Amino acid sequence: MIKSISVLLITILFFGCEIDKPKLSLNVKKKERKAKNIIIMIADGCGYNHIEATNYYTNGELNSQVYESFPVIFPVCTSPAISGKFKSEKGLNWQNGYNSGLTYSDSLWRTLSPTGSGAAATAIASGRKTYNASIGMDIYFQPLKSIAEKAKELGKSAGLVTTVPFAHATPASFAAHNVHRDNYEEIAREMIKSNMDIIFGCGHPDYDDDGIKTEAPDYQYVGGKEFWGKFTSGKNYDRRLITKQSEFEKLLLNPTNEKLLGLPLVHTTLQAGRGGDVNAVPNKVPFVKAIPNLKLLTKTALSSLNQNPKGFFLMVEGGAVDWSAHSNYSGRMIEELNSFNKAVESVVKWIETNSSWDETLLIVTSDHETGYLTGLNGFNSNISSKGKGKLPNMMWNSKQHTNVLIPLYAKGVGSDLFDDYADELDSLRGYFIQNSEIGQIMFRTIVK
Repeated sequence: MIKSISVLLITILFFGCEIDKPKLSLNVKKKERKAKNIIIMIADGCGYNHIEATNYYTNGELNSQVYESFPVIFPVCTSPAISGKFKSEKGLNWQNGYNSGLTYSDSLWRTLSPTGSGAAATAIASGRKTYNASIGMDIYFQPLKSIAEKAKELGKSAGLVTTVPFAHATPASFAAHNVHRDNYEEIAREMIKSNMDIIFGCGHPDYDDDGIKTEAPDYQYVGGKEFWGKFTSGKNYDRRLITKQSEFEKLLLNPTNEKLLGLPLVHTTLQAGRGGDVNAVPNKVPFVKAIPNLKLLTKTALSSLNQNPKGFFLMVEGGAVDWSAHSNYSGRMIEELNSFNKAVESVVKWIETNSSWDETLLIVTSDHETGYLTGLNGFNSNISSKGKGKLPNMMWNSKQHTNVLIPLYAKGVGSDLFDDYADELDSLRGYFIQNSEIGQIMFRTIVK
């Protein structure tokens, strides 16, 4: 597998020599292996430097995550089909939305025309790039079939897990179709009524971000007050509601074929939005008690989805990595990415114990970079370590998304296909793929 390109090749390229990406012989047709199960894990807003910062703090060294040793590693271009404001003709399209030369020579370029989470997640879920703010819709406002919906068509199970409201852009793009990501009530209603087997995420209307019952319920993430009232009073669309950590733990040991809505007793995030000093080092502010973490939610989802002998699709999102990066909260970002990393470790262990790499494809990636995170010595500088347990030398340069390449790691059946799609060259990170090609590979890999 091609993971990167050597400094020698980059040097030759800059001196004008043409370089062709090594490919399989055109006379040999690969026999593609198909996946029974597909799991994609998305650390929302996570770039290369977010991973480095978390590695330095938690382990004191780079390349210390299980996915960083996966056999397939590629950069990903996140540019949308159309950027800019909703229904605006302005904005770069994906064909010229990423420029390798300007990325490393012009600090402002990285902030221009970035993707939104809706466009990015829709591209990943459907294999088609679209406009910013889209939820499962193409540039002509027509619905796009997601890989989760395709899995259901094939008789498989499908699940979505997130650390932020389940109706937010990333999970929504796998199960809903709406012209704008901010139509939370409409999106939540569609998702709850959908045929997704598992929906685990935040958004409980009766609790705040510290897990305290509120006197002013907020129903926007659960379909509105009237809809939620009907859902909780019996008209639940054949979907059982679970909220307590003990219920998730019980379900882990006693899986079910029921359709589930898992809604922990917090409002917008599992932990990232809790009170206390938001600028504190990781883990200093006490966590909200009796709230399931992403690892438990993921393992519980896998336990029930695996009841289907035909297999399943599962999307797991570390959504509050992005939220913390938007706020430039270094400690909270590291907490959230560390939680995501532990969930990835649990999935790898699950595959090796309950399935195999011959029947399951695991993809670990992001949807875009948030916060323009760098080292202290300019926009091309690397983050440097101060030692394990200490915040590294790092600097936020924005509170918004950027258009830089983000990482992808893959292992298992079908992961070799990524090499077929990596045909564009970045001067630093080597050959890269488009985010829509992640979806194309999943559609190509899934089997009935």
